[in-house]
Amino acid sequence: MAADFASLVNLFIGTASSGNAFPGAAIPHAMAKVGIDVSTSPRQAGYLSTNSSITGISLMHDEGTGGTSTGGYGIFPLFPLPSCSFSSCPVGIAARSTFRTGVDTASPGYFSSTFTNGIKLEATSTRRAGLIRFTYPSSMASSTKHVVVDLTNDLQRSFHGGTLDIESAQSNTRIKLSGTFQQSYGPDNYTVFACYDFSRPSAVEFGTYLSSSTSTPTNFTFISNNTNLIFTFSSGVSPIQAGVLLGFSSSSNTVAARFGVSFKGLDQACSNAEQEVPDYNWQRVQEASRAKWEDILQRVETDVGTEDANVVQLLYSSLYRASLVPANLTDENPYWESKYPFYDALFCSWDTFRTVHPLLSIIAPIEWAEIVNAYVDGWRNTGYIPECRSNTKAGYVQGGSDGMPILGDFAVKYGEHADKLGVPMNDLYQALVDTAENTPPDWYRVGRQNTAWKTFGYIPTSWVDPSGSTGLPTREASRAYEYAVGDFAVRQAAIALHKPTTDIMKYTNRSMNFVNHWDPNLVHDGFQGFAQRRYPNGTFAFSPPDACSPIDPVGHSCVRGTDNNVGFYESSSWEMSFFAPHTMSTVIKLMGGQTTFIDRVNHYFSKGYFQAGNEPSFQIPWTYHYANRPDLTALRVREVVYKNFNTKNNGIPGNDDSGAMASLLVFHLLGLYPVPASRQLLICSPFVSRYTLRNALFGTSTTISVRNFDKTTLVQTPPSGSRIYVQSVRIDGVVQDTVCWIDWATIVGGGEIEIEVGPNPRADGCGTSNNSLPASLETGGFPL
Repeated sequence: MAADFASLVNLFIGTASSGNAFPGAAIPHAMAKVGIDVSTSPRQAGYLSTNSSITGISLMHDEGTGGTSTGGYGIFPLFPLPSCSFSSCPVGIAARSTFRTGVDTASPGYFSSTFTNGIKLEATSTRRAGLIRFTYPSSMASSTKHVVVDLTNDLQRSFHGGTLDIESAQSNTRIKLSGTFQQSYGPDNYTVFACYDFSRPSAVEFGTYLSSSTSTPTNFTFISNNTNLIFTFSSGVSPIQAGVLLGFSSSSNTVAARFGVSFKGLDQACSNAEQEVPDYNWQRVQEASRAKWEDILQRVETDVGTEDANVVQLLYSSLYRASLVPANLTDENPYWESKYPFYDALFCSWDTFRTVHPLLSIIAPIEWAEIVNAYVDGWRNTGYIPECRSNTKAGYVQGGSDGMPILGDFAVKYGEHADKLGVPMNDLYQALVDTAENTPPDWYRVGRQNTAWKTFGYIPTSWVDPSGSTGLPTREASRAYEYAVGDFAVRQAAIALHKPTTDIMKYTNRSMNFVNHWDPNLVHDGFQGFAQRRYPNGTFAFSPPDACSPIDPVGHSCVRGTDNNVGFYESSSWEMSFFAPHTMSTVIKLMGGQTTFIDRVNHYFSKGYFQAGNEPSFQIPWTYHYANRPDLTALRVREVVYKNFNTKNNGIPGNDDSGAMASLLVFHLLGLYPVPASRQLLICSPFVSRYTLRNALFGTSTTISVRNFDKTTLVQTPPSGSRIYVQSVRIDGVVQDTVCWIDWATIVGGGEIEIEVGPNPRADGCGTSNNSLPASLETGGFPL
């Protein structure tokens, strides 16, 4: 085993303005994510790789999300100041900002940046606490070192009220802060608490600063030795800036702070700091954080000395990002008491159900069970599976209630082991059924528009629910396609958990209702039949199939808003018409058969409809498998990876989306792709010659090796004659009937899997047996 997989991680991949990746200090699934904040937007994670000026180093951040462009969290930032006198220090958010040298350093569990004035900042952290250190240059040795503790300026500048208290003793200066801010994806405010301890060294002077008035927020009043500020809650955003200014002795060039954060209260924030960082031992905290990452990364082991260096860096950097969120907020739930874990930054299931959770199902069953328990506990206490919780608040439903495929996936894979993992499966199943059957008062925040779905068998356009239930009545066609996958997840869970046949048949039939949005007469680019909106009377509402594609000639809106009049969310009809992963044989039939389907997929790519950074596109490079052409998948996946991913700051084609892009790339590189709410994974040519997958629950190590592995295929367009096409798959020496798919139980079961590759496609495609093609519901796949 390699000694140090953490050294292979590049935290700066995706930190350009489009990727929104977070490169700061964090442990896997951490609540505390410590990093610098910059002055320019978009800065969803606080950070940009361009040399924007720094406004502070703060305690919590989102990772790889969309949401508001100014970013989420960025709470209670610290900022070190060069020589200044107490009453004239530049404490305001704009006045204090400065540029960095442009060479930041980061590794799992550690982050460092240096200002152009020579001040160096560093951070390391635990789950809810950590350490921040400022080292001042020798040129400032004779001056007092000042540090700002900012109460009011989060990334969004969305302060609605809060408090600060200073407790100063000879050996320690403790600062407690509470603040109410705007969540990063949703309409609600959230309240968060922090506790700072400065004891290495303790402050020699302290006080508060405060905007002179709301009309002159950049003019400040300084009050030396003041220990308290209180700002009552305001429904509007306050322009006030306020915080603490600390001065430290000139005898030391280093100032260190310990912090803790909490969603439950000030005392708990301080307790979190004391429990998780009891002795201020920087080396111990950093090494423990790195060890947690090493534990994650070694679950996918390759021989890094023999594999392609870029592939290795992409693989381990992606494994890292895929484990940053969701965030483990266990013991930090401010809403209900529960014995179950509480996870946040689900943000959103629409992004993560396709690849993040299937990856966790293979390499992180224990952590995944905790996350699944949090989904179920959300239903237990609210009536619905949470969809897009961020900052502890419900966000917006993007498409379907896409926590449903996640729970269905768990039932299918770990239902027999649920007792050992502590997941009550009767509750999980009831959560699925309730979310599939009941319509919430506001299905824009949670749940589905089930009244319409069950009444019509599709989501009608221009229809008012007579029950009074409301939501955002857009994205009708894409929601229907996602509702169908959600119902398939209920069906799969019902089979796995031995529920009544009536349940199984109900959700089997309902999962096919996406076909009711298929307009068989619509022709575009010479291809016939596309998904469309539909009125209550059954007629179709026309939307151009290329609307919201990368080459949309008009520029329609396909985001989450009332101006979306095309029926699709972040996708075009050209793209979403392929989305029925549970019954791709149906899609092929609707599109005119295998030959036409292949032509249509090829046209989708050649015309420019493909969006590599968009979740509905994830599976499409693999759909050739269903038309018995795995050779075309092999070529297309190479093209997609090398055209859209790299090891630079712009190395992600769009937002990382809470690890969705990272986990997608992991699957591409390993030569696998998961089918939602099933045990089936598609197979293709891996980008490494050998790797081992470890599963802690089963205590297994499964080794996948590639016979005749050919490094010349590791390019966007592999040369003719290179060995890229899968010829056979052997499991523990036994040749399989198919080269197109493999069972999840085999991937996690231990043993040896050999994938043989060659220079020519197999003449029989996936194979000649009845089950060679990947499963489709309509043709008898996923049997009862």
